[in-house]
Amino acid sequence: MTNLIVTKFGGSALGADGIGIPEIIQRIIDLKKDSKIIAVFSAPLTIHDGKKRSLTDVVLEQGKNAENGIKPSLDIVKSSYQKILEMVNSENQEDCKNVIDSHLILSQNALDEAYESKEFANEVRSRALAFSGEILISHVMNYILRSNSIITDAVKFEDWPIITDNNIEFTNFLSSESREKMQKIAELVDKNEVVTIGGFIGKTVDNVTTTFERGGSDRTAADLGILFHKKYETSIDFEKDSAVVSADPKIVDEGLRDVYQLSYNEARLAGMFGMKILDPIAIKEIVENGVDMPIKITNMKNPEKTTTIKRILDKQTGHPIKIVTGKENCAIFRIETDCIQKLLTSLEKDKRYSEFIILSPFTKDGIEFSRILFLDGDYVKRNEKYLLGFDSLATITYNRGVITLIGDEMWRVQQVASKTSAKIGESGLNILNMDAQEETSRIIIVVEDSGNNIKKAINAIHLEVSKINFI
Repeated sequence: MTNLIVTKFGGSALGADGIGIPEIIQRIIDLKKDSKIIAVFSAPLTIHDGKKRSLTDVVLEQGKNAENGIKPSLDIVKSSYQKILEMVNSENQEDCKNVIDSHLILSQNALDEAYESKEFANEVRSRALAFSGEILISHVMNYILRSNSIITDAVKFEDWPIITDNNIEFTNFLSSESREKMQKIAELVDKNEVVTIGGFIGKTVDNVTTTFERGGSDRTAADLGILFHKKYETSIDFEKDSAVVSADPKIVDEGLRDVYQLSYNEARLAGMFGMKILDPIAIKEIVENGVDMPIKITNMKNPEKTTTIKRILDKQTGHPIKIVTGKENCAIFRIETDCIQKLLTSLEKDKRYSEFIILSPFTKDGIEFSRILFLDGDYVKRNEKYLLGFDSLATITYNRGVITLIGDEMWRVQQVASKTSAKIGESGLNILNMDAQEETSRIIIVVEDSGNNIKKAINAIHLEVSKINFI
């Protein structure tokens, strides 16, 4: 069976105004030696007012301007693509320029609609983002790769294989409907060495443009792997600044350990709790579709350094606690246990939302209450009315932070719960809730989200982990 690598390049890989593109070209040349490639791209970055910004954020800002009656402009976006266009050779440059112009017209039209209606939401928002960001850069990268003698083609939006439900701005992948629409991309993969496609973007069966949540390009890569895994020996490769280490290097700068393998479960938990490895929903979709394919996190600057994510791991010899991580801006939802099942069913079936953890229940005045730890406080704020509809007496507590230890075999670590909780106390933090479950090999510590509490706790526990013995 022919190999297929679905490789994803994020905005940081592209760099400001495409400065990272030469490295991407070299990585694709290396990867295609033994495999066909589908290259998934996020929106590029640019430099504006001396700061590095995603073009997604630039367009969102213009959309907000439109809502406030300020005429929206894509001048910053045009300037960025003008610089990237310089990487296209003379043979392809005119065609590439025409593609840039035509896509930016579609994006500007969407912004103009928002200006007229004073509303930047739903499909208008999705079209403005799609045609200025992910879809457009995938076509530009197609011409850049052709300029480097690579046999390549880009997926046109009319042939889009990522079919989603009708949640326009926070959409969900529909695998069976997508399989019915994958004929064109399958033909492109068959005929070319490389096929380029934009991440983050979907469309409904009625051709309405949709977007995943931020980070959704990871989901696009996973979804394409799901679609192709029976036709090719498929794997996924996320090209990043580094492979996975034992804590966020922006938080912990001493004693970091390389993580060589993660299970699907470990990777998903780490992503849910703040490690920017990959979107945890991408793993969830792979598991739900019964697919077993390896995922690599590759250090672009040193491709020998990788972390492999697998359903079933090889025999592990390192420390069972692989990652210490934490998440700010969480919320705890307390609801009578009698009411929780309807809410959980609705979150799964209606919202298709799973970024939460069920904490241990408690009893008060003879009534049992359940607690749901939501890992995105903003999601709870947006959906307060919906959540409280299941129990009008339910309560919500915001400004909570959570720290967790990741490792499927954490049960082998002696006195882990007591030692980590003691270390947090020594750091001057008050533990509001601690939830340890042997069955899920999970320890969750909830503290107040204020100041640098979460970072202090992560540093303290990460330092302690290396000292704890394990079987």
